[in-house]
Amino acid sequence: MLQDIPTPTLREASSCVLETERLMLRRPTLADVKAIARLANDRRIAENTRRLPHPYLPDHAVEFVRAIANDNRETVFLIENNHTPIGVVGIDWREPDAPELGYWLGVEHWGQGFATEAARAVIDFTFEEFDVEHLISGARVTNPSSRNILEKCGFQWSGVELHRFEALGSSTPVDCFRLSRSVWSSLKNWNNSTRRAR
Repeated sequence: MLQDIPTPTLREASSCVLETERLMLRRPTLADVKAIARLANDRRIAENTRRLPHPYLPDHAVEFVRAIANDNRETVFLIENNHTPIGVVGIDWREPDAPELGYWLGVEHWGQGFATEAARAVIDFTFEEFDVEHLISGARVTNPSSRNILEKCGFQWSGVELHRFEALGSSTPVDCFRLSRSVWSSLKNWNNSTRRAR
């Protein structure tokens, strides 16, 4: 007999923990506010992340964590290395037909492969848990490191658009990328991430 198995809601799905070789990804809590604010309060991060203000204050981090707890549109994870927060990665569901991968790391953690590792775990999670045909993402044209992360994850360049960046107070050109389920499927053996329920 066939049985209907309900698809997890975004809230249920985001309560899990993703583990990679070096990282643990989990839902941020109010206990993480100081670490998030310390990491995010860097102009170099804000200028490359559309929605981060600068300066980034503890009140912004409280608002961010509370929004995640109350909003089903995003699946967002705090990235930890050796139990220390180093950044944030997640899927933004504001456009249900175009879920968007976003990420940022504290500057002291750049250049070590953490963003690629975290992004791959969230991409795997999204395609495995949700019925989506593609993900989108973007990087400022002046941010080749972020473009490299997306390309290492299988994203393909799809054009350039202007996007508003809160910290800049203006719009700036962004390289847009797209990852289809079929391309992901052909690449999905790229790492050994695991998931465990909390």
